[in-house]
Amino acid sequence: MKNNIRFIRKEMKISQEELAHKCDVTRQTVNAIENNKYDPTLALAFKLSISLNTKVDNLFIFGGEEE
Repeated sequence: MKNNIRFIRKEMKISQEELAHKCDVTRQTVNAIENNKYDPTLALAFKLSISLNTKVDNLFIFGGEEE
């Protein structure tokens, strides 16, 4: 699933490490999500949306064709 997390995080001028700390995950987890190598759980998706001050719908790109 593609996402806008890197774009939103950079707009907010926070590092992967800072976002990871806010969401209680490792920086590597944030990196894997941003690079579409890991789909977060629903709970983590909500933590990300709260930490990035946006709706879950704004973080992830739903629909379209699978790669």
